[in-house]
Amino acid sequence: MAEGKAVLITGCDKGFGHALAKQLHAKGFTVFAGCLLMDENGDGARELKNMKSDRMKVLQMDVCSDQEVAQAVDFVKRTLKEPEEGLWGLVNNAGVSTFGEVEFASLDNYKKVAEINLWGTVRVTKAFLPLIRRAKGRVVNITSMLGRMASPSRSCYCISKFGVAAFSDCLRQEMYRWGVSVILIEPSNFVAATGILTADGIDRQAEALWSGASHAVREDYGRDYFTRHVALMKSFVNSGLKDMSLVLNDITDALTSPCPNNRYNPMETYWWVRLQVMTHLPTAIADWLYVTGATL
Repeated sequence: MAEGKAVLITGCDKGFGHALAKQLHAKGFTVFAGCLLMDENGDGARELKNMKSDRMKVLQMDVCSDQEVAQAVDFVKRTLKEPEEGLWGLVNNAGVSTFGEVEFASLDNYKKVAEINLWGTVRVTKAFLPLIRRAKGRVVNITSMLGRMASPSRSCYCISKFGVAAFSDCLRQEMYRWGVSVILIEPSNFVAATGILTADGIDRQAEALWSGASHAVREDYGRDYFTRHVALMKSFVNSGLKDMSLVLNDITDALTSPCPNNRYNPMETYWWVRLQVMTHLPTAIADWLYVTGATL
């Protein structure tokens, strides 16, 4: 299935993207690994380049840059053995995470997360769709369980991932006539595996959140509450699944199965049940079970 097929992955500097680039390469795909830090000789990009394989193509790619995305499209067209046959797969993986309750999170926070997670996905997808259509290929977008259920303190992230889910659902309906599959991967908590949140990063974010909040917000919430909130976020740093294989195998299936699922949920049973409750039960009951009742 993989022989002769090429896939472009964004966000290959670390985490899912880096591991996926290696896994798909091992399965026989030609991999275009988009790295934010290739031009700065980042560790992830250097490691992939050091594989010295003609099927591992590492390229500079900031998903927020129209210019770099356009250059990536040109590079892929020039490099494909038969560009007229198109590009089999696009995996929109590049993303960032953040935290902060609505009254603490600045508008810039919302914009920064959405620029990468949402608009980056839209920008890259639009740029590569002509090649994907030509191949009747696959668009695989990495969202999150937080792209379908909300969570306190995560509104910046949820908005971006809900947006990617909506974009993917619309695109899937548009692409049926072209024979292109659009697939969502909705992982649960893999913070420990990916390092998308770190203790140092949380400390830096917390300082900015507190100093950026208005006097009224600081006074009403209080420093003690805020400190407890930050400690709770720090407790997530080493939480979740430490093995990425559930996610990597689902993405691989999305790219190789003759009939891929529209959605994959690589997650533990607890999170799968919670996702069903939050998305299917009446809101008041779901909130009571996991939010209001839990804090009483």
